[in-house]
Amino acid sequence: MNDTKPVSKVLVLDDDLLHADTIKRFCDENNLVGVKVRKSRLLSVLRANIDLGAILLHESYGGSLDEAAAIANRIYAVRPELPIIMRRERRATMDDLPESLRQILCAVYVASDITPLRDVIDKYIFSLDYPNALVRGISEISESMLTTLFKELTIASERPSIVRDRIIFGEVFSLIALESAWCRGYMMIQAEEEPLLALLDQRRSGSSSAASADFRDLNDLLGELTNMIWGAFKNRFLGEVDPTRAQVQVPLLVNHRQKYISFGSDNPQLCFVYELTDEQSGRSVKLHQRFVFSLSWSPEAFSEIAEQPGATVGAGELDLF
Repeated sequence: MNDTKPVSKVLVLDDDLLHADTIKRFCDENNLVGVKVRKSRLLSVLRANIDLGAILLHESYGGSLDEAAAIANRIYAVRPELPIIMRRERRATMDDLPESLRQILCAVYVASDITPLRDVIDKYIFSLDYPNALVRGISEISESMLTTLFKELTIASERPSIVRDRIIFGEVFSLIALESAWCRGYMMIQAEEEPLLALLDQRRSGSSSAASADFRDLNDLLGELTNMIWGAFKNRFLGEVDPTRAQVQVPLLVNHRQKYISFGSDNPQLCFVYELTDEQSGRSVKLHQRFVFSLSWSPEAFSEIAEQPGATVGAGELDLF
């Protein structure tokens, strides 16, 4: 399997053991990661920070079609951006379903024919084609910048993923625009405040006069990291922006209470997760990095910018022999 091709997490609400292997095989073959949750924890998980691409719901989940419909409506109320796909027992049709349920389902399928499932996954999750060189390059740039800023920490990363949810991870995030001939959108880095402050405090522990880190220190650090990644990303992928192109804008919407952010587009987002760990204390913190190409996306025009001879020497990355 190509490790640079993003995967997507799908929440599987299906207790039928007879079809568990079919669903697992489908996930394995289509770059999906199936995750399950106890019914009692469903809504709390949906409200939490979990990166999801879709919901796979069995028509009798919870014991009956009525209960499954009620669960689907609760999911839609909490996370309307997530496509809900229902597995039916006999016919892949919505004609006999309640109208309220038909309005929120994206598709139905039966285990004997999963073509509709594959079609809706392609439409809602993998609708944008991310070049391998771009995905690999983002990982390389980001891990390099993290290593530069956190030399004393171990940096690990999860496999890149595609998400459709709009839930903000943590309490603080940075946002910077990305513009080129082949894309327009944003890069966002999200973090939980307390674990990151704890790591900053630990860095200062060797100095008796150092004050405890506060949110301003965290903001400065996150801003510096964002600028470093953006600068390297721009030099490698963006190039110059054509000033004659019409620059359409759409409003961003942030609801702090609901930890929700919208970029005015239904496009899925490309997500990277990095974990920074101090091996001595065991403390760790996760950073979520998202790329939202909400304003323009033309991957056919994507290309890496050739590095000019001597550029790495001038930047101090290489020494002359």
